[in-house]
Amino acid sequence: MTYAELTTPWDRVREHYSMLTLMRTAHAVTGLLIALATWAVLFALITPSLLLVWTLIVPIVGVPLLLWAIPLLTAVQRARFSALLDVDIPPVPRPARQRNPLKWLLVRMRSGSTWRQFCYHLLSLPIAVASFGVVVGIWCGALISLASAAAVQARGETELAVALAVLGTALLAAGPWPARWLASLDVLAARALLGPSRAEELAQRVESLRESRAEVVDAADAERRRIERDLHDGAQQRLVSLAMNLGMARAGLKDLPEPAREVIAQAHEEAKQALKELRDLVRGLHPAVLSEEGLDAALSGLAARAPLPVRLTVDAAGRASPTVEAVAFFVVSEALANVAKHSGASGAEVSVLREVEGLRVTIRDDGRGGADPARGTGLRGLAQRVRSVDGVLTIDSPAGGPTTIEAVLPCG
Repeated sequence: MTYAELTTPWDRVREHYSMLTLMRTAHAVTGLLIALATWAVLFALITPSLLLVWTLIVPIVGVPLLLWAIPLLTAVQRARFSALLDVDIPPVPRPARQRNPLKWLLVRMRSGSTWRQFCYHLLSLPIAVASFGVVVGIWCGALISLASAAAVQARGETELAVALAVLGTALLAAGPWPARWLASLDVLAARALLGPSRAEELAQRVESLRESRAEVVDAADAERRRIERDLHDGAQQRLVSLAMNLGMARAGLKDLPEPAREVIAQAHEEAKQALKELRDLVRGLHPAVLSEEGLDAALSGLAARAPLPVRLTVDAAGRASPTVEAVAFFVVSEALANVAKHSGASGAEVSVLREVEGLRVTIRDDGRGGADPARGTGLRGLAQRVRSVDGVLTIDSPAGGPTTIEAVLPCG
């Protein structure tokens, strides 16, 4: 509950002199102690490096120590804000670990967060001195005034005692306000300089979203593999058994009436057609050969089953991630299905190459062209599936052909 939300005067008085005010005062006191220690460390590391820069040895030792000490000092300040004000200063993203000390030094020196933290540590002493002087000065002034009022009253100087009592009471009543304002100022400076910048927050958010999306894509791919296994081991086996039984009944029961034999024959044909469609569905979800033998074997089977001649070239050293391989297989499968249905092509070429940019999948046909993602959901679905792994899909399909579909899928 904020101060503005407190309704009764008693609630406001209680909040005014609550434990939070005591913690803000402790924040001002500890801030001065930590700031003095911080400046001592910075002075001990910076001054010799500047004075003895001509020796080269002192700066070579002092600068890395300074860059190593800044995050430690920042951690101490974050702990102070968390423990005394219950304010969480988010940490800045850590740079990647570097085995080369010189590279580590360059990364630290080029990092904007390093110099923002350094600026806060330089500002910490002026802020701490002001906070300590004002907050502790007011509390001490209030106590001294009230104690002096009692002493003066004991000597019979009533007017002076009243004046001192009024001053002490006024300072006691006003004390929480400066403590609040100066603590807020310190928090503002700490969040701006010790926390991540807006660009770093956005980068962290983007990375978090990228990881979340990758987890969703992996989960969806794992679910497709589970459905494929369940259909293959369950429904497909039952349909195989049903088709075999109907086939044996069709061949063996010759003495049945003609209508009954026609019903059995029709059921047999329907079972075989359902089995074919189920096999096509299973292969479209996630063929088992893709997980077991890789993209080359899966695409070879896909090209062999295509209704038109397909020339396949696969040059991908090593296996990509299962998700990337599944997307590559989906792109080729859907593209060849579109070629067979809409292009009027006499043949197609499929190439899969492992390059620096990633896995490059290219499908070309000699059809009539004119493929447009805006006129159907198939190509839009391809683009969405490619983008799910941060890939790029390009379509070149002028009127009259030929059509080239190319997907670049990152493998890192």
